Amino acid sequence: MPCLDNRGLKDKTDKKSINKKLIWAIVFVVIAAVTIYTITAQSKSFSIEKFVEFIRNADKGWLIGAVISMLGFIVFEGLAILVISNSFGYKKGFFKNYSYSAADIYFSAITPSATGGQPASAFFMMSDGIPGSVVTVTLLVNLVMYTFAIMIIGIVAFVLNPFIYLNFSVFSRILIVVGYIVQTCLAMFFILLLVKEQILFKICNFVLKVLGKLRIIRHVNKKSEKLKSAIESYKGYVAELKGKRSMLVKALIINVLQRASLVAVTVCAYLATGGSLGMAKDMWVTESMVILGSNSVPIPGSMGVTDYLLLDGFSEMMSENSAINLELLSRSLSFYCCIILCALTVLVRVLIMRLKKRKEIGSPYFFKFISNIVISAGLTPLILLASPIVRGFISLSFCIASVR
Repeated sequence: MPCLDNRGLKDKTDKKSINKKLIWAIVFVVIAAVTIYTITAQSKSFSIEKFVEFIRNADKGWLIGAVISMLGFIVFEGLAILVISNSFGYKKGFFKNYSYSAADIYFSAITPSATGGQPASAFFMMSDGIPGSVVTVTLLVNLVMYTFAIMIIGIVAFVLNPFIYLNFSVFSRILIVVGYIVQTCLAMFFILLLVKEQILFKICNFVLKVLGKLRIIRHVNKKSEKLKSAIESYKGYVAELKGKRSMLVKALIINVLQRASLVAVTVCAYLATGGSLGMAKDMWVTESMVILGSNSVPIPGSMGVTDYLLLDGFSEMMSENSAINLELLSRSLSFYCCIILCALTVLVRVLIMRLKKRKEIGSPYFFKFISNIVISAGLTPLILLASPIVRGFISLSFCIASVR
């Protein structure tokens, strides 16, 4: 077998990475299109015209509240990262922390089990001069708080109205319970990675060896030694957490606010479209349980699962047509508009980096990252175009602006 030279190997690796990103972007579009089609096909009376009219008749104030809540979902994660990284002495501006959050949300949405979000955030953080060990601790701490926040929101929901759980179908109830169990297990695992650095080292070292055998990286032994040094530094930063209880409390509160802002999108959308203020609590509980259930299946953006759970929960509170319209409006704001905004933020950040670091543009890794961003972000608008209700979603922003 002929041996590839370094350049050929890098080109081959880059092409595989780009092709993989392209495949996941296409899968994301297909799942979104199928999900939306399935939802709208459930009601024979559904039409784009009626959906647009449904939005036009909505209350402008509550719609603005839904949009602000959607923005809060991105902003609060950025603030949590800011608080954690600041405690280690690495203070970055608001936009940079906002871009870390946007990268996490966007790439989490288009990859299974949200596996792409953390690496994307880490790339930007390390590009801003934050050491890898600090980045790892920061993102792990935030993951722990994020997971705890979901569990807290779920507990609050059951306390406010446990009977809402019985409104869901048996399958939905199973998803909700499994989702809570998954979050509990994840919280325990992330904490274990924080307190037992050797587990993290073994995982990273295993990945290094696999990549070495696949000839994706070279000098595995040298990289393994560097990894040991990084783990020692990581251990030191983890030890510092014991004296940062106020930071941990702040990070947890901010993460709870982030999850609450996502729930608030659906509540505001419900109130905007004529929902009763007295039912707002039940809507809050329903959306909270949906968030728990959506974490039970490793599908990009929890597409399909979230939609199914929302429709199942809404069906006990309103007519079928109203449930479909509300579900589409809520998801278009909390998910589709959110990831498009995050994709644009990532693109802006990459362009800024390119302008400031012209000398580093020759780096194959940097070019590969830009190409991956362009491919995935560029395909995001196709989510709308691939849908049979494309005009409804495209006109959404115009409808919000023209609401009377």
